Amino acid sequence: MSFFHNVTFYTSANDIRGLPVHSGIEVAFAGRSNAGKSSVINTLTNRNRLAFVSKTPGRTQLINFFQFGTDFFLVDLPGYGYAKVPLSVRQHWEKFLSTYLQTRDSLKGLILIMDIRHPLKELDIQMLDWFAPTGKSIHILLTKSDKLSRNEANRTLLEVRKSLLQSYAHCTVQLFSSTKSIGVEETISVINDWFCVSEKLYQDNKSDNKRPPVKGE
Repeated sequence: MSFFHNVTFYTSANDIRGLPVHSGIEVAFAGRSNAGKSSVINTLTNRNRLAFVSKTPGRTQLINFFQFGTDFFLVDLPGYGYAKVPLSVRQHWEKFLSTYLQTRDSLKGLILIMDIRHPLKELDIQMLDWFAPTGKSIHILLTKSDKLSRNEANRTLLEVRKSLLQSYAHCTVQLFSSTKSIGVEETISVINDWFCVSEKLYQDNKSDNKRPPVKGE
């Protein structure tokens, strides 16, 4: 079950100064342009256009924050790897993203999205190199897995897992397809664990049970 089906837009940021101040927990989504990041977010939240799916790579140039409950945030990072963006813009985003990933205290984990037909490209490795030293959780989605046969998809999954063991042993990885709803429940379970949702709900229920009854209940 997804506990963030009622997620709503919270705010956007174009630089470090624009990042929201809150006491909650964030999970960020990153990936190359056209790897299917927006489709992943829309599928997980059961919202068709929560994250804008653009036909132009790199069109979405903001860090977008989506909130559910009072303390949980999904963070949509700009897609990377697009060629038509000016060098100055790419440099700005490289600095912004690396700073966010390396220093954001409220960031609990990173969902890194890769097209299963083109995994572990240079910029994917750069994202891993930025974030892995923090010791925080990284979960990789090999998207568009329906584009390959089951045997091909599983073979690629094993190859990526083997590659990760050499330098990023704490990363986890799975198959995913927004079109065929492959791996959706597994991904939701991972994110819920990062948010400690079950513990949060348990504490909320305890608080509700202890409150005095309201007249008329």
